Amino acid sequence: MTEIAQLKPILESLLFVARKPLSLEELEKALELPQTAISQALDELIAEYESKGIKIFRVAGGNLMGTDPANAQYVEKILNPRVETTLSPQALETLAIIAYKQPVTRAEIERLRGVASDWVVETLVNKKLIKEVGRSEAVGHPYLYGTTQEFLRHFGVHNLEELPPLPVSETEQEQVFKTALHETADQSA
Repeated sequence: MTEIAQLKPILESLLFVARKPLSLEELEKALELPQTAISQALDELIAEYESKGIKIFRVAGGNLMGTDPANAQYVEKILNPRVETTLSPQALETLAIIAYKQPVTRAEIERLRGVASDWVVETLVNKKLIKEVGRSEAVGHPYLYGTTQEFLRHFGVHNLEELPPLPVSETEQEQVFKTALHETADQSA
């Protein structure tokens, strides 16, 4: 049996029990094998699982085994999961600002939203979708916020570059955020 053929069942076991995406570095450390062999075995597993109800996904900088999203409605009927990360429109607005402008202070978030955002930021921190990533050099050295690995996992993206692009100019960006917040100049239509 080839090294790859022996490696694939081990990878299946690790991905099956993992509660978070496993990076190539984590797998290399656990298996004590080169990343090239691990990557090749993962590529083969991903291809083998392509037509199955269980898939291997590359998200949040790692690999994770999960059910095919096309089967979600059926899986949900069996598991009837408790929704722990429902987000209000205000939380989604704040999260979008942080995702695109990070690192960002609470004052910058409030300037864009036009309202106090203390409770929204606290909620997003508690849900582990954002975290404090440092301190600003501004007066008072306010906290800077950024997204987490849980944010990537929750939204099913591998990295922030997979988010839809924003316009280049800051004026256009602010207009996009205002439009998303339903703050367009002509609301009478």
